Amino acid sequence: MTFSIVATDGTAWGVAVASKFLAVGAAVPAAAVGAGAIATQSYANLAYRPDGLRLLREGKSAQETLERLTAADEQRAQRQAGIVDAAGHAATFTGERCHPWAGGVAGLVDGHGGFAIQGNILTGPEVVEAMHAAWRATETGQPLSRRLLAALTAGDDAGGDKRGRQSAALFVVTPDGGYGGGSDVFVDLRVDDHPRPVAELTRLLELHDVYFGKPDADAALPLEGDLAEEVRQRLARLGHRADDLDAALADWAGVENYEERMLAGRIDPIVLDQLRQKSPAV
Repeated sequence: MTFSIVATDGTAWGVAVASKFLAVGAAVPAAAVGAGAIATQSYANLAYRPDGLRLLREGKSAQETLERLTAADEQRAQRQAGIVDAAGHAATFTGERCHPWAGGVAGLVDGHGGFAIQGNILTGPEVVEAMHAAWRATETGQPLSRRLLAALTAGDDAGGDKRGRQSAALFVVTPDGGYGGGSDVFVDLRVDDHPRPVAELTRLLELHDVYFGKPDADAALPLEGDLAEEVRQRLARLGHRADDLDAALADWAGVENYEERMLAGRIDPIVLDQLRQKSPAV
């Protein structure tokens, strides 16, 4: 009923999933830094998520974890799952009673970048094949969230769930990756009910990158001269006035939720672009 990819780039672990199923993100994905990531689907056994992460934390490999989970599950014949462990090893399982087409593939890219791709009730094997090709075509320097979404999009374009489309989700963890560094959850986006959920997930990830992406200090522009005056005037037109330009900019950024991109004495080009879009011309 679902197609997914579970993967790591060595520093982040995550899952991307889509299905003709309400709120698939509430059922399929799980991940934890230093442990790995799991997708459970096809009459999903939600216990695979906490039990699997526990086994991974204990040092079990992806394959060992998958074998233990399925061996203890009397309904394993209709289950499907994919796992990647802390070291990047991956495994996938498809029970013999999963609705066709059902199957998966697991492996490594260039010695790292472990992945497991699986799906059931698909239009055909071309869905998994397209996801596999798309994953291998992604650049390892890209954020894991982007690489996962590229694979999911390829599967969707290849036909995806043969019953249709309804929901999609993207879940990625990395050390201190959450808002303000207060958690490891870097991306947790869900489209619970939508006619084009993967496209909508793509839109949400674009917004996520704007709001929560970390600024590139080397690309930041000094708030000096004409640029400083432009920024000051634009902020004033939006009602944010202060003798200290950094303070005025931070005040506006806090309202617009760009605080993760603030840099003292400089401005992130993405923030500058947003300011120009949101303020009247100077």
